[in-house]
Amino acid sequence: MEIIRHDPPSLPCPRGRTAQITIKSFKGRKNVDVHLFRPAWDEGEDADWLWEELVEPGDEDAMAQTREVILETFTSEELEALVHYIAERYGERLTTIRTGALPFPLPPGIRALRSMPEGKDIGRIRLDQVPGYRLSFPVHGLYDLAQHEPMEIPGVQDPE
Repeated sequence: MEIIRHDPPSLPCPRGRTAQITIKSFKGRKNVDVHLFRPAWDEGEDADWLWEELVEPGDEDAMAQTREVILETFTSEELEALVHYIAERYGERLTTIRTGALPFPLPPGIRALRSMPEGKDIGRIRLDQVPGYRLSFPVHGLYDLAQHEPMEIPGVQDPE
């Protein structure tokens, strides 16, 4: 497993750091990308953030959507704890852990991962509901199976 970091030294708010894992084999697909996020946060933690530095001006509803995107991301301390936990607990099942940051300011109208509907191909992994979870904050992961190749089964050929 490889850990690839693209972390800037500072951001205009405590949040904004992102994480993605790639699972070798998941639900009959190979190398499935899973975008990790916080599904909940403390009310008012963003009260003194300078939103004009974080979200470009626009429609109030669209700006509110983008604010949720920022609140779903991690602080540097959370990201470090998350990377350590994921690498230790799931490392042998992963090809990569990638970290990064949001490119501030964000345009209004970006949809939060927690608001994405689950369905046939799009799903959510609720890490905080797995027995033995030990981080102090909840983490979910969003994946889209339609974006990944099916596993090859020896002796079975695709119909042409």
